[in-house]
Amino acid sequence: MRIGLIAGNGTFPFLVLDAARRLGHHVTIVAVQEEAFPELNSAAAHEPQADITWLSLGQLSTCIETFRAAGVTQAVMAGQVKHVKIFSGIVPDRLLLSVLLRLRARNTDALISAVADVMRDHGIELLDSTAFLTPLLARAGCLSARRPTGQEEVDLAFGYRMADAVAGLDIGQTLAVKDAAVVAVEAMEGTDEVIARAGRLAGPGTRIVKVAKPNQDMRFDVPVIGLATIEAMRQAGATVLSVDAGKALVFDLDELIRAADAGGIAVVGRDSSGPRA
Repeated sequence: MRIGLIAGNGTFPFLVLDAARRLGHHVTIVAVQEEAFPELNSAAAHEPQADITWLSLGQLSTCIETFRAAGVTQAVMAGQVKHVKIFSGIVPDRLLLSVLLRLRARNTDALISAVADVMRDHGIELLDSTAFLTPLLARAGCLSARRPTGQEEVDLAFGYRMADAVAGLDIGQTLAVKDAAVVAVEAMEGTDEVIARAGRLAGPGTRIVKVAKPNQDMRFDVPVIGLATIEAMRQAGATVLSVDAGKALVFDLDELIRAADAGGIAVVGRDSSGPRA
């Protein structure tokens, strides 16, 4: 089968490309030129070669035409597209403009859901973006050598309530807490910047809670952590990181845990399968 890959920044697109190839799929890449790494060109050139087209964020029609010309009927979004760019840095083509004009709310979920609907209307189904990477989903329990202390557990329980509420409003998915107080809330700036801000505001000892939305659409905006997350925490003096098991991707797990252990950072996967508080 030929799979379409809409590539944003980070290693996510590279992992999807490799995984799809291992499963015997041919891949056609549409790389977001404002975000995707240039190294994607050389990755695409490896055997079996993947077609790659670089497009601006606003070129929805050309994206669909590229996939249809390649015979793509299923596609995956992988890699971050900074939310601020979605709403302030693009020149929409006529098709995307029609989508924007119909939106009742200009949040990420509303926009990407509408784009997914348009793609389906043109015969392209957007898949769960973890479809090829399920082994990388966070598992439940403590992932690091150090377990959270009692006070950190209290802060996590507090943070879950706050983060779930914020994520349910599609404001952001990351929250920093300390001593049962909210220090910083993510909006469009991204996780690493929230962690850095929390460190500036509250100093060492913040806990980072990253959650999936209550009705997380796994086709896009799936929570991701990697080595950069741990490095941001180390610089900010944050002591605990929690992600939702089965709903967040963990890149470079072994290296991530080694870095967390070296920094005395506890990493846990919350079992979020039951009702949320």
